[in-house]
Amino acid sequence: MTYTLEDFMWIFYIYSFAGWCAGVAANAMRRKRFINTGFLNLPLCPVYGTIGIVFSIFLPELEDHWFFLALGGSVLAAVVIVVTGVILEHVFGRKWWDYSKTRFQFQGYLNYQHLLGFAVGAVLCTKVLNPLLLDLEHRIPEAAEDVLLLLLGLLFLADTVCCGAAVLSLHRTVRMMRFTGRVQEFTDDFGNALTRHVQRRMERSYPNLEIRKILDTPAREKDREVFARGCCFYKLAGLFFIGSFLGDLVETIFCYVRSGVLMSRSSVVYGPFSIVWGFGCALLTAFLYKYREKSDRYIFVYGTVLGGAYEYICSALSELVFGTVFWDYSEIPFNLGGRINLLYCFFWGIAAVVWLKILYPILSSWIEKLPVRTGTVLTWVMVVFMTVNMAISALALYRYDTRREQPEAQNGLERFLDTHFDDARMEKIYPNAKEV
Repeated sequence: MTYTLEDFMWIFYIYSFAGWCAGVAANAMRRKRFINTGFLNLPLCPVYGTIGIVFSIFLPELEDHWFFLALGGSVLAAVVIVVTGVILEHVFGRKWWDYSKTRFQFQGYLNYQHLLGFAVGAVLCTKVLNPLLLDLEHRIPEAAEDVLLLLLGLLFLADTVCCGAAVLSLHRTVRMMRFTGRVQEFTDDFGNALTRHVQRRMERSYPNLEIRKILDTPAREKDREVFARGCCFYKLAGLFFIGSFLGDLVETIFCYVRSGVLMSRSSVVYGPFSIVWGFGCALLTAFLYKYREKSDRYIFVYGTVLGGAYEYICSALSELVFGTVFWDYSEIPFNLGGRINLLYCFFWGIAAVVWLKILYPILSSWIEKLPVRTGTVLTWVMVVFMTVNMAISALALYRYDTRREQPEAQNGLERFLDTHFDDARMEKIYPNAKEV
């Protein structure tokens, strides 16, 4: 099924509303009263709309495989939920929701009941709801649809800005309270009427956000003497760069041992860096950092599932964005659409154990030995370099794809790409790239 931008917008709004209704109903049964559990004032919960879009992009080709459709849906939704929770916690310094006291939970962000619900939702979304919703949408006159989407977009944007400003204002107020100790004065004078309304609604929806509860929690102290302590941005960035290099090295050696051919396994045009491995190392660390002391078997299972889902997403994205796949496992037994296979998923599980139990402690200690200023400057230099490198690589791949149908350059950028990244060089950098 092919989706248009309008289709994705309707999917976002409809699933956001459905998710809001489900959250309100669940809280009403638990607390015996109506509570708007959403971030926004509107009856929308954007995280569920995002999950709906993710399902629509990555799951259609799994619709003939019920088990993998359900499993993929639960994993994708879990990633969206956890990433959203981590971002909110990082910005606000406190969890918005916490399921730490429930059984079979993951870092307090979700539990097995959520995963089961998302598995069922993935099947319903792909098999029933999306075709039905899009059939109804296509019955709306085009002019009326444009007006409706414009109005919904303006309302959503205004509400997002309003609630975002309220949260930032509340965060700033908490910092001032901690600094001055004058709780009552700031509480009474906090913000304007609209901001106070949003603040009170959020406190009712998420009790963890009550100002006094936040003030009772000791503020996290930043250690100025140690660079990148714990699982922070600088640590993850360092692990990304190291993982990108090591991943390229491991793949190159593996391919040489298996086929006797020395070929490039790099994801970018400058340097031996495998972006898939770099992001994989950073994501595995971010997701499993709190469980690094768990048993090898525990980490292996998580690594197998997360690694397989991650590799599948990377393959689907590369095909969606560039019209090209960079690996194809169709000839390997127990594969799924040629994107992943069971053997390599086990490799991800083994890699997760080796990474967290052996490599991470060593690399983490190396990174933390860097002087604070040196480490900060070096990280941002590498961030800029890799960002530019990835941007140029994406443009070179795009031009490599379009050059087949349009060999003559149409502008200065295309002439630059044709000169520096001709077909021979691109085939050398990406020997396994295959047009689809």
